[in-house]
Amino acid sequence: MIKLVLGGARSGKSALAERIAAASPELVTYFATAVGDDADPDLAERIARHRDRRPPAWETVEIAFGGNLVGELQACEGAVLVDSLGIWLAGFPDFALEHASLTAALLARRAAGHLTVLVSDEAGLGVHPSTYVGRQFRDALGDLNQAVAAIADDVWLAVAGRALLLPTEPSL
Repeated sequence: MIKLVLGGARSGKSALAERIAAASPELVTYFATAVGDDADPDLAERIARHRDRRPPAWETVEIAFGGNLVGELQACEGAVLVDSLGIWLAGFPDFALEHASLTAALLARRAAGHLTVLVSDEAGLGVHPSTYVGRQFRDALGDLNQAVAAIADDVWLAVAGRALLLPTEPSL
């Protein structure tokens, strides 16, 4: 199964994704796309909070900024939690990413019977970016989210610590 968890900043999306992954009978591998450094103490504290919530049995794989997430997904057996697509996307020049390789890896994992939970920011709900680069990132992330949502079995929206399972087809 492919499960996409969307939400804004501090919405509870990561905690929701962790609960979904924890329900899997498979060993969970956590792909962390935010890799802290000493230059940003706020980011380091956020990463520590996420790390402290993870069960000790989970394996953590750090994906460098713009790193080979697709290859790691292809090589991984068992359940996977990716937190988060937005940080991973930010590592690509001009946020240019071909979605096909990611969606192919996700579909192959589903065909093999492995759970994949992906966290991403729903950037379109936030403040309108005042810069070209900000708008470029928001649009690229929106396109990526749509590509993953199109193949996901479930899409969740986290808002203020609550979760809503979105319908696969909107009612007209």
